Amino acid sequence: MKNIAIIGAGLTGLTTAFYLKKHGFDVTLYEKNSHCGGVIQTHREKGFIYESGPNTGVLGNPEIVELFEDLGISDLIDIADNKAKKRLILKNEKWHALPSGPISAITTPLFKFTDKLGVLFEPFKKKGNNPHETLADLVRRRLGKSFLNYAIDPFIGGIYAGDPEKIIPKYALPKLYNLEQNYGSFIKGAIAKKKEHKTEREKKATKDVFSVKGGLSVLINELVKAIGIENIFIGTDNIDIKKEDDSYVVNNDVYDYVVTTCNSNPLPTLLPFVNKELINNITNVNYAAVAQVIMGYENWDGKDIMAFGGLIPSKEKKNTLGILFTSSFFKNRAPKDGVLLSIFMGGTRNKHIFNLSEEELIKLANKDVLNLLKPKDAKLSVVNIFKHEYAIPQYELSSKERFEAIESIEKQHKGLIIGGNIINGIGMADRVKQAKIIADRIKDNE
Repeated sequence: MKNIAIIGAGLTGLTTAFYLKKHGFDVTLYEKNSHCGGVIQTHREKGFIYESGPNTGVLGNPEIVELFEDLGISDLIDIADNKAKKRLILKNEKWHALPSGPISAITTPLFKFTDKLGVLFEPFKKKGNNPHETLADLVRRRLGKSFLNYAIDPFIGGIYAGDPEKIIPKYALPKLYNLEQNYGSFIKGAIAKKKEHKTEREKKATKDVFSVKGGLSVLINELVKAIGIENIFIGTDNIDIKKEDDSYVVNNDVYDYVVTTCNSNPLPTLLPFVNKELINNITNVNYAAVAQVIMGYENWDGKDIMAFGGLIPSKEKKNTLGILFTSSFFKNRAPKDGVLLSIFMGGTRNKHIFNLSEEELIKLANKDVLNLLKPKDAKLSVVNIFKHEYAIPQYELSSKERFEAIESIEKQHKGLIIGGNIINGIGMADRVKQAKIIADRIKDNE
């Protein structure tokens, strides 16, 4: 039986530990915070249930569904109402639904007529040959500028809090990148993928937006219960890791494997035995700092918000990246006739906003809510602010060096695995898939 130390008890670390324990390994987790789950934290206040970290996930791969199955809590998956499929985009101070079919694509005011017409010729456009082409350049080339400005730009702001002029699809959106590379076209690729036969396991990835009944912390608590709280050391801010021959000593205990799942910043201190140049290629990742303002209203009398939320393109020059209408598509997140909003601000293009005081952030959020959603006499019952300085790693040009450095380090130091959202994607499903791969990789090595 091998001993394994996991640094970080967020979703990645906990899921890795869960599967390693199922494989029969001894696992110990070290977490610097006083709680498990990392940024995933559910809060309850005055009848509102809200998250301070990610609000939703997507059932984008079988692994995320299988985690619930393996924990025996499939009945706790909370699939978002169909309203979640409606996304609003702001243009000239008005909300417009993102097109969901041919007719709405033709009639929407979001895109220019010439770009709409150009979509018909997208399957015939030449395939790109620059693997490091930015997302903005890729979209302008295949779909046109208005699609970039009023579809891709707000979505990248909502998902990555980033800049499509810097995001590299090969690393950040590999499925999109591969549609063009493998099929020569987004449209031809999408049609071909739709026709492909899916196994029963692949069908589990329904792409539905989901949460957990009672909040995402319920999932964290179930993982902790399955792992055993006695195997988790919380509040361990000073973690000392030494390499001795083929073993690792973590805070005076000997392990055969060490798995890191934290962000890149503490890695030079955690792994002093690793080549500094390689570590520097990992720590040069650009992080989006994000502030989330929670607003819970009683007796809502503003605009109809029966949608997933509203995204705001950078061209609209607002302080807000997007507003999530959580209570519109998950039940029991607000009192009757109430509304729960999550307002996101900051990101890589508005770094100054993150450094504002809580009072200033509330003022900015309230201004955008009043102007864009127009509540009149609704009572603002709950207000809370959560700030994450290292919220989302950006998969930009430096990603290639980062991925190669991680591969080189793991080859040089047998038993050391570097995970976390600095590689293999940022979504909840990405985190769970990576964790399962790491656990299987260790099992297969023994």
